[in-house]
Amino acid sequence: MKFKFEPLACLIFLAMSVLLTACQTPDASGGVAERAPLAVPDSTKDTAKGIDRISPMDLLDISVFGAPDLDNTYQVDFEGRLKMPLVGTVSAFGYTAAELSRLLESRLGEKYLQNPEVFVRIMETRERLITVDGAVEKPGMYPIEEQITLLQAVALSGGPDDSANPKRVVIFRQIDGERHAGAFNLIDIRKGEAEDPLIYTNDIIVVDGSEARRAYGDILRTVPLIGLFIYPYR
Repeated sequence: MKFKFEPLACLIFLAMSVLLTACQTPDASGGVAERAPLAVPDSTKDTAKGIDRISPMDLLDISVFGAPDLDNTYQVDFEGRLKMPLVGTVSAFGYTAAELSRLLESRLGEKYLQNPEVFVRIMETRERLITVDGAVEKPGMYPIEEQITLLQAVALSGGPDDSANPKRVVIFRQIDGERHAGAFNLIDIRKGEAEDPLIYTNDIIVVDGSEARRAYGDILRTVPLIGLFIYPYR
């Protein structure tokens, strides 16, 4: 099953406003000269601890003590956002049920309720999804049932299209509560000159090219200048 995915351009552009915390020197051809693997994401570490975090398309059972009109089943959208009466739209992606409860209590307590008590339960988790976007034949969200690598993830999307620059591929991932990104060179990986990194649930993979630049603009133009990079941002 494949899902149409609207690029998370606005989210990724936020990364450009934060100081880079690490960088490497690119090679002469504009690709990535040196790489180091991204750490495993929070979703993987939390699974080992028995902690469930909210993902896109999850179904949530939310109840508010003393406000039965707000009690309902809510679905998180493709971008990890939750829309709820009085609260409006909030980002739920990456939160535990308890963390989202506290966020909703804070929002409701600002204007509408005195000392609200909110209870959130993850009723149903959708398929484990990754996003492959940019200059690929079939950008979208793809379910994964087992561990795959970057090359395999790009292959799910039909591979790079004619406009792609496979020397510049970016993986976005949530690590320790912050969004991080790493740049990789598919050419080097295919030649066996670089490690093929593992891909995890909720990773966002962007292949550089004309289509990617329309959506992601400045951030992909920066990749050849910074090689391996890490952006923490909230």
